[in-house]
Amino acid sequence: MTNTDTRRLVLLDAPSNLGLRPPVEGAVPGCYKAPGALRDTGLLARLGAEEGGVVTPPRYVATWQPGDGVRNAAAIAAYTRALAERIGAVRERGGFPVVLGGECSIVLGGALALRRTGRYGLAYLDAHDDFRHLGNAPHVGSAGGEAVALATGRGADELADIDGLRPYVRDEDVVVLGAREHETVNVLAEGIRAVSSRQILRDGPAAACDPARQVLDRPDLDGFWVHVDIDVLDPSVVSAVDSPDPEGLDADTLVEILRDLLSLPGAAGFELTVFDPDLDPDGAQAALVADIVARTLHR
Repeated sequence: MTNTDTRRLVLLDAPSNLGLRPPVEGAVPGCYKAPGALRDTGLLARLGAEEGGVVTPPRYVATWQPGDGVRNAAAIAAYTRALAERIGAVRERGGFPVVLGGECSIVLGGALALRRTGRYGLAYLDAHDDFRHLGNAPHVGSAGGEAVALATGRGADELADIDGLRPYVRDEDVVVLGAREHETVNVLAEGIRAVSSRQILRDGPAAACDPARQVLDRPDLDGFWVHVDIDVLDPSVVSAVDSPDPEGLDADTLVEILRDLLSLPGAAGFELTVFDPDLDPDGAQAALVADIVARTLHR
């Protein structure tokens, strides 16, 4: 289906904070509250979506030090399997998953679900490349900053090779959009297509959409997943994220890019991550983020 108005949207909560570092000692990342905050704006009804429920994550453990491997790795692996099962079930019933995270490691759930059924691509919209791995860093740490690396098979087997399916997404089937200029260096060095936020701000949404179509709208792909870390926006638009960086997109540009991507026939699902309601006490940013999702999905 190429028209988002004809898709059976299924709203699914994936409130995992397992892949982020603690914001301060003794606290846990607040992004696990994002699905609830977004639903409180009336998003389910506004989308006209079916209820997909919640995939509840394991307990977050804050204790970690360099050399320990990926923080909460076993919990993330278990959660990836559980989320993949739920996403797979939604798609088997003809639904289009709209996943509210949570942090960026939830992309592994969608990627694994799709990998189980074929060859799929990934549109990754984020202020960061999330490509840290032992080939370019002295140690690994939080999976949210390693999600693209893990999805493309770079990392420990427990996360990068679940069910022996490494890689979930091939390098040539990934496009990273909206990362800050300095964040695109490592992915570009590996031949992964990337368009920086600076390029998009300079040349307009087509700077992102045209390369994305080249990567994702190909006959050898069965489709693709769309991942959005809301920190792809400029902090002047949404600041309630764990790692805000300047030179981000504005809301209208993001919506235009996403609507273009989702108009392609291979779009297989959509997820939104890293919004932190703890940093949005009056709920104004939650309302804005919910509006972006609603506008993106043409409801």
